[in-house]
Amino acid sequence: MPDSSAAAVIPDSRPPDRPGHPGSTGRPSSFGGTGHAPSTGHPGSPGGTGHLGSMIHGRLSHPVAFAAVTAIFMLFAAASSAPSPLYVVYQQEWGFSATTLTLVFAVYVLALIGSLVVVGALSDYVGRRPVLAGAIALEAVALAAFIGAGNVTVLLAARIAQGFATGAALTTLGATLVDLNPPHAPGRAGVVNSVAPVGGLALGALGCGALVQYAPAPTRLVFALLLLGMGLAGVVVARLPETSARRPGGLASLAPRLGVPARLRPDVYALIPILVASWALGGLYLSLGPSVAASLFGLANHLVGGLVVTLLCGTGAVTAFALRSWPTGRVLRAGALLLTAGTALTLAGVEAHGMALAAAGTVIAGVGFGASALACFGTMARLAAPAERGELFSVAYVIAYLAFSLPAVAAGLASTYAGLRATALVYGLAVVALGLTTLAIQRIRSARPGSTSGQRGRLARPGRG
Repeated sequence: MPDSSAAAVIPDSRPPDRPGHPGSTGRPSSFGGTGHAPSTGHPGSPGGTGHLGSMIHGRLSHPVAFAAVTAIFMLFAAASSAPSPLYVVYQQEWGFSATTLTLVFAVYVLALIGSLVVVGALSDYVGRRPVLAGAIALEAVALAAFIGAGNVTVLLAARIAQGFATGAALTTLGATLVDLNPPHAPGRAGVVNSVAPVGGLALGALGCGALVQYAPAPTRLVFALLLLGMGLAGVVVARLPETSARRPGGLASLAPRLGVPARLRPDVYALIPILVASWALGGLYLSLGPSVAASLFGLANHLVGGLVVTLLCGTGAVTAFALRSWPTGRVLRAGALLLTAGTALTLAGVEAHGMALAAAGTVIAGVGFGASALACFGTMARLAAPAERGELFSVAYVIAYLAFSLPAVAAGLASTYAGLRATALVYGLAVVALGLTTLAIQRIRSARPGSTSGQRGRLARPGRG
């Protein structure tokens, strides 16, 4: 992994002494970044965020902008998971193989990772709003392609466009939330960065499953609704305050590069096993979960297929919000333990053909999934300086989506030859091994003299996140 520590110390071009300016040093926060207060300059000044200033300049106030960015984040995540319950429908209508189905899943993630690597840090240089506007426009093109798709070729093109748009949006939205983090709730951005992706995945899969099962035009209606949502998102982005000043280096930032500043590496590297384990499990559920429900348990209802994903991701979103006041190390240990135990219980249910046991295991694993996401993305929101946010979130999402995609693609191919049950068993055991590795790493780090692992920072103050 290339060293990016030199890039991390490029001075921010924004005035450092202006109280509450997004580029100021601000006061330290716990898990939501630097805890910068919104600018309280003259209401009519360019940097003012008072209601009068917002009206004069047509920009949303910082609290409204934070809520709007959260909604857009969840919209992108929901759109990314919406095709999952539809894969079976496409397969029945067009008669393609399981290998083709795996390819459709794979090209999306490859495009997303390519986007993260190429444009992940771009908003640190050209501003958040231009990158978000471009991502929304490309997502709209992808959704229009889904609506008109009549064969696998168009479906592949739509997924590629959607992957690139989603990658550009994820890191920029995450960084924007940290920029807008309210000073009275310093952990909020870290919590939302944890809740929004998994919550959006849950809503997208469940909503699409319901529409496919009960609404007309199952392969078109969900994308038409998402396209309408993206249109509204474009209007909102046009009124967002810009939180990252333009500075030189935008073109150079497009050169594929990933790196973690040297000072952050111990904390970030320690998170990799649980980040991989949790997102690999999510990839299994989104790619093969509905097929496992239909083939092994006889649950062919499309709503149930979406519910399988929601049991994991929805539980994760609720957990991330509920544990926002816990210390970091405690959340990480709980996440690793519950992810491991829940996955093992799910495997036992699959082996015993026990649907209730598998469902219970999925819920427990979902709690671990949410806790792991909160610990990982909350840590990065707390650690990253303003000029590092886009790139650091890119690293996190590249790791997450590699874990999300590569094992799932391998599982899709393996299931053709070895069967779903054997594939799920091997996959689940790998997740269990990674969870146990995380627990071992945390024990070693906490045992070191002078270590602050396990108590460094809280996710948010109780009642204020």
